[in-house]
Order: sequence, then structure tokens, then C-alpha cells
Amino acid sequence: MSDPIYDATTLWELVERRAAASPDVPMLLDPEDRRVTFGGFKAWAERVAAGFHALGVTAGTRVTWQLTTRIESIVVSFALARLGAVQNPIIPFYREKEVGFCLRQTGAEFFLCPREWKGFDFVAMGEALAKELSPAPRVMVAYDELPEGDPADLPPAPTDGDEVRWLYYTSGTTSDPKGVQHSDSTLLAGGKGLAVALDMSQSDIGSIAFPYAHIAGPDYIVTVLASGFPAVIVENFDPAGVVPVYKRLGVTMVGGSTAFYVAFLNEQRKQPGEKIIPTLRIVSGGGAPKPPELVGEVRDEMRAILCHGYGMTESPMIAQGGPYDSEDQRSYTEGKPVSGIEVRIARADGSVADVGEEGEVRLRGPMVFKGYTDPALTADAFDEDGFFRTGDLGRLRADGHLSLTGRLKDVIIRKGENISAREIEDLLFAHPKVADAAVIGLVDRERGERVCAVVERQPGESDLEFAEMVGYLREAGLMTQKIPEQLELVDALPRNETLRKVLKFKLREEYDKKPWTPRR
Repeated sequence: MSDPIYDATTLWELVERRAAASPDVPMLLDPEDRRVTFGGFKAWAERVAAGFHALGVTAGTRVTWQLTTRIESIVVSFALARLGAVQNPIIPFYREKEVGFCLRQTGAEFFLCPREWKGFDFVAMGEALAKELSPAPRVMVAYDELPEGDPADLPPAPTDGDEVRWLYYTSGTTSDPKGVQHSDSTLLAGGKGLAVALDMSQSDIGSIAFPYAHIAGPDYIVTVLASGFPAVIVENFDPAGVVPVYKRLGVTMVGGSTAFYVAFLNEQRKQPGEKIIPTLRIVSGGGAPKPPELVGEVRDEMRAILCHGYGMTESPMIAQGGPYDSEDQRSYTEGKPVSGIEVRIARADGSVADVGEEGEVRLRGPMVFKGYTDPALTADAFDEDGFFRTGDLGRLRADGHLSLTGRLKDVIIRKGENISAREIEDLLFAHPKVADAAVIGLVDRERGERVCAVVERQPGESDLEFAEMVGYLREAGLMTQKIPEQLELVDALPRNETLRKVLKFKLREEYDKKPWTPRR
């Protein structure tokens, strides 16, 4: 898309161009009915940038921030972008171990946080961690009140969009987190890709209810700035409390991830036949697999279109379903690769797979990260053609849409045969007694790995029985070799605090230790 706004090369330039084009159009709304226009956002961010500059923040200053999803948090991040600071956002649910790791790894000079949130004292944590570090970062509260100064005192805005100015850390399971390096240009490319795919207009009203500190935060704000529509910012995602706010403010797009879709569906089911958000037209997100049945459920019950996407910390946008896709495309794919990205499906030997053939998803393009903070990890992450190895398995269909089929590390090898966990999960999800399901491989002396289904109970339904599961999967056409040998029932699957992705490593840890008797 050739457009002066889309052609911005830094995040701050995008802010300036949108403010010039739409100064009086609302940009950010919140449940307290605060409204910030695009012009007002630019002016506020400039004042805050001047305030931080007076405190010593300049181009290249390393700032770790652990802020909640508030209008002020977005202002802070763009004020720092105006100064050219190096930002390290941290999800506010993390505590001493993760925050201390990031502060040490980044050499942070400032740590910005709330004073207290959800009963936790962030300042006390930051000050305790600072005592262990040399040099110690300055701990500052950035919540209701932000430092402000005279924008006339600001230095020139940065012009190099390719310089690394964003550090995100992936959550580690068996090793330390990996530092993912981004620039303004990589984040701009991701957000522009999302904007083009969703085709939002200035008459739309979006929403952010997921943690702004996630890579999806700036990705979505770039979309807001590029397309010129406002977004409702929600600090705490409580479905019952959020729905009335969205209804009052006329939200047209909601989302976050599969867990968010299900939460909205559950709210809708409390009022069958009455659309709970009358203005809603799109449910969108990513971050976790999407069972295909959800597309029809959102259509029939919420009377909206579900447009699921695919991204990761290393590439904030990869593919995105759009409102003009067919129902088959939205049900069985993650959408089309977004504008500017190259997606290659690679066989195990590295050769390019045929159309429709499964292989590893590899990426190349302007939204792909600038490498890890550890050069050794970077060298292993890219192939000889410069494509990033995602570790995801998928297929490119003849229509150009991308279908994910699982993870390289999520393939269960049972008696030498590869079994896709996702194939079984999608089938189980459609069962009326199943709220959600995770399929894992457990070490087994006879089989190498056995297939274990961990099922989240559906409230109000009786428990799924083992024989019932087996019969259901056979009737669905699943090969006998793929049917789980073990069934475990839980009230809630373990999930992370960002996009509510199921933590399979915790399930493996628990059930690898649990005695198991084969069913004959």
C-alpha cells in the first residue's frame, strides 16, 4: 500500500503523520470514558518525552518497563520511542526471577512500574532488585502521573528505523529466556501487515484487553495509527465487566487469542438470541491454535466474523485471516501471509515443500526480528537463505493461505509413527463435554511415547469417559494408532498470563510422574 502514513520509517514519524492527518479523531478510549485524540496523543507523548529527557533518558538509554494496559502505558512507550530509548517491555504478571533476569541482561538504567497493582508492590520488588545490580537502575512509578516537560527542549527525533530499540524476552521453559531484538521498522512492518489484512476503517472501534507489554501491543497500536481508528484500552480482562463497556463504546472488533474468543462466546451464551455487543463485526487475534468449530460458533451466536492470525515474538505478524476470506479459509487456515513477508515450507532436509505438503514454516521479511541478544542462538535460528526457522509445522494451500499443523517439538512419536497433537485436539474440542483439550506425548517404555489427552471439563456437563472418547474419535475417522491411550480430566488447563496459551510442559511434568495403567 502506497500511502504517506504507511510509508513512515519510525514509530514517531507514524505518530506525526497520523496526528497531522486526523488531529481531532479519537485514538484511545477507556472504561472511564477518557478520550485521547491522535493530535492529543502526539502532544501528550511529547510532553512526557521531555519529562523523561530532563531525568536523563536520551537516545540509546535502556529502559525496562513493566506496565499494565492503560492509556498512560501507551503514552510512555511512544514518549520513549520519540527519544530513541531502547525499550524492554515486561508483562506485569512476572515477578522477581523474570524481572531480575531482564534487568541484568539489558543493563537497564531505568525501571518503570506501577506502585502497586493487584495487591503486588512493584516498587518494593524493583528497589530490592536494584540493590543487587551495579549500576543500579532508577526505579520510577509510571502509572497515573507521568513526568512532563517542555517539548521545545527535546532533541531531534530518531530517523533510523532499523536500529535495535526494542528487546522482548521469550518465556523459557527449560532454559533462560531468549532476548528478541526488534527495531521500529520491524514493528511497523508487522502492524502495517495487520492493518492491510483486517482492512479496518476510521468508522471502526477496536480494543486491547491483552497485556500491552506483549509484542502484540505495539503491533496493534501501529494498526490503529496506520488505519486511523480508535481502540478501547482495558486494564483488567474480566469478560462480564468488559462486555458492557464495549457495548457502550460501540466496539466493532474484539479479540486477543483463542481463550478470549471462548470467553466472549461464554458471555454471549448467557443471553442467547440477543447480540451482547450490537456493533461487533470482527473477532480477531492469535497466539494459540484455533479449533475450526469456533468460526461457525462466532458466526451463529455472536453474529460476527472470526479472523484468526499467526504471529510470534520473533515476527509479530506472519499470516492473518481477513473479513473477505471464505469460511473455509477462516476455519482451516491462519489466513494469508501478510503483506511483505515471505513464507517458505521446508522439508526435513531443507528443500522447499510442494503446495499442500507439510513442513517447517520459515520466514523472511521486514517484520522478522533482528536476531537474538545471544549471537549463537541467532546463527542457529536462520537457514542458509536467511529464513527464520519458526519450529512450527504447516502447509501452504493452493489458495495461498497458511495452515498450521503443529510444532516440530509437539509431534508425538509413538512406535516410530509421527502423530500431530493438534489434529487430536481439534477433534476433542468439538465434543460437547470438552471445554478445551491439550494432547501431549509421555515417555513410554513400550511405545517410545504414548498419547495422553488432558481435557478441561465443560461446566454443567458430566465427565468425559475414556471409552466415550475412544468411540467419539473413531467415529470422527481418527486412525486407531492416534487415539490417546490415556485420558486426564482437569477443571482448568495451565496457561500463561499473556494470551492464555496452554503450558504443555507443565502437563508433561505432572503426568510423566503419575502412575498409569494401560486400558485394554
